[in-house]
Amino acid sequence: MAKKSWIARNQRKLRTVEKYADLRHKLKVEKDYIGLTMLPRDASPTRVVNRCAISGRRRAYLRRFKLSRISFRELASAGMIPGVTKSSW
Repeated sequence: MAKKSWIARNQRKLRTVEKYADLRHKLKVEKDYIGLTMLPRDASPTRVVNRCAISGRRRAYLRRFKLSRISFRELASAGMIPGVTKSSW
């Protein structure tokens, strides 16, 4: 499990991105790059990290399911994810 502070920090970054999204778009259309540099650093969408909804893990993240590979495997083996079956060949 990821530290709660990392998860909280990522949520704060997400709120900041949403807050400044319209202003960033307006500044980019006007090509006002000095104005963009005046915004907070966390206002950039690239600062937000994809994290697992269950464990908070950021590595080996599956976007389609919003889970890490470990959480995905546990839930898939338990039959908790619809449409996912274990394959064998």
